[in-house]
Amino acid sequence: MQIALFDLDNTLLDGDCDVEWSDFLARHGAMDATRTRAFHEDYHLGTLDIDEFLRFQLEPLAREPLARLLTWRRECMVELLRPRISDAARALVNLHRRAGHELVLITATNRFLAEPIAAEFGIVHILATEPESIDGRFTGRVAGTPCFREGKVTRFGAWLKERASELAGGHETWFYSDSHNDLPLLSHVTHPVCVGPDAQLRSHALLHDWPIIELSANAESRRTTG
Repeated sequence: MQIALFDLDNTLLDGDCDVEWSDFLARHGAMDATRTRAFHEDYHLGTLDIDEFLRFQLEPLAREPLARLLTWRRECMVELLRPRISDAARALVNLHRRAGHELVLITATNRFLAEPIAAEFGIVHILATEPESIDGRFTGRVAGTPCFREGKVTRFGAWLKERASELAGGHETWFYSDSHNDLPLLSHVTHPVCVGPDAQLRSHALLHDWPIIELSANAESRRTTG
C-alpha cells in the first residue's frame, strides 16, 4: 500500500486553522484570540504545552450548544478557511489520488475543526486530536493520544495496525509538513517532504537532502518572514 500523509496548518492550509477559528469565535465573544496567538508562538518555538493548549482550545466545544458550533464551523469554513486552500495544495492531493495512494490528513488540530477541511480535499482518513464526547456533548477533554509530535507516530502506527491485512506486502509512505514539530513522523516515513518549512526544519531538510516544496500562494512572503 502507498500512503500519502498531509499535515494541515501551513501545509495544505495557507495559515493556521486554530488561529482562524479562534478569531472567528472571538468575534462572537466565545474565545480569547490573543491567548491563541500566544500558544501559536509557543508552537513555533517548540515550547508548546499541548495539554494546556488543548484545554483552552476545546473549552468552547464543551460550553456552546452543538447546533451553534456546527453553524459557526460552516461559516468559518466559507469565510476564513476555504480561501486559504491554494490551487497548488489541491493539485498535490489530486496527484497522489490519481496515483492510487491512500490519502490521510494527520494533524494536531482537533477533529471537529479538521473534518470539513479534509472533506474539502476529499480526504476520508483523518488522524487528528480527538475531542472527548459523552452522550453527544463535548466534554472539553481529549480522548486518547493528542496527534502532536511523537503522538503522530503513535496514532499513525495504530492506524496501520488496524489495516494489517491490507499491508501484508508492506507499505510506502509520503509525509508533507512545514514544521520542525513533525520531525518524528517525517523521520519515520519513506518519503519526507518539507512544505514551506520553518527555519529549523529547513536546516534539517538541507542537511538530510529532503525535498522542499512550496504550496502557498504567498511563498515568497513566507520565506522572508520565517
